[in-house]
Amino acid sequence: MSTARYRIAPSVLSADFARLAEEVRAVVDAGADWIHFDVMDNHYVPNLTFGPMVCQALRRHTQAPIDVHLMVQPVDALALAFCQAGADLVSFHPDASTHVDRTLQLVRAEGKQTGLVFNPAAPLDLLEWVIDKVDLVLVMSVNPGFGGQSFIDSALRKVERARRIIEASGRDIRLEVDGGIKVDNIRRVADAGADTFVAGSAIFGQPDYKAVIDAMRRALA
Repeated sequence: MSTARYRIAPSVLSADFARLAEEVRAVVDAGADWIHFDVMDNHYVPNLTFGPMVCQALRRHTQAPIDVHLMVQPVDALALAFCQAGADLVSFHPDASTHVDRTLQLVRAEGKQTGLVFNPAAPLDLLEWVIDKVDLVLVMSVNPGFGGQSFIDSALRKVERARRIIEASGRDIRLEVDGGIKVDNIRRVADAGADTFVAGSAIFGQPDYKAVIDAMRRALA
């Protein structure tokens, strides 16, 4: 896979919330491709982060694609709200939606890209039934809810399987991995088939964002 196809998506969950707009501008200037937005509702996951108004406010500070990962239940109303707040891509967990196909149609009707997220213990079986409506598959390599967790190695097998499903579909679908991504493991994750990488504390927890992103790109090359 050409290195030009890889995308690095820093998660603002690990940014300094008191300086969020400045942090987003800084990480994009440092070479980030996307901004990853972890939305948690203290219901589907045991944490509470931010809502559509924060996304709308940040939209004015960057042209970079905003990749919204909804860890919420129910999904539809917030998916719609984030589409209208300026998100470019909205992904959600199938087990949080009563009707997965309907939720995907809702997001696509807003002219946005769609994603499905699979937790570490969740099977990929559902994917084949809706793959014609999916633009991104996100494999979680930690359990959702908190930043700074360690990478779960079994996620690599799931990434390999997701890549096979995507290639069999013949569609241009991104394969994203989120959780414990660092300079020293990003190559292994890419070798398993991923092309898009969410990194939170590995980037925002460091003093020099550009140095980390450059090191990730060297590892991918």
